[in-house]
Amino acid sequence: MSVTVHISAPLRRFTSGESEVEMTANNVLDCIDELEARFPGIRGNILNEHSQRHKFVNIYLNGDDVRSLQGLSTTIRPGDEISIVPAIAGG
Repeated sequence: MSVTVHISAPLRRFTSGESEVEMTANNVLDCIDELEARFPGIRGNILNEHSQRHKFVNIYLNGDDVRSLQGLSTTIRPGDEISIVPAIAGG
């Protein structure tokens, strides 16, 4: 069984428009690395060069912000859902 990753609209240009993808990973960082392997270029829009989440990107595991869990080291289990949401600013 896998994990469902919800891809927000600003990142769908990397996934050929797919809004959901299935991944098999042990933690959030592994999941992002697997996304990069399947969709080159997406990682740089989620993490910086030090493998830290960009401040303008929110990552949720089953609705909980991973910052309130164990960050990118948060363990994921089959059936979990991850949402990657870059903040949108406007004015």
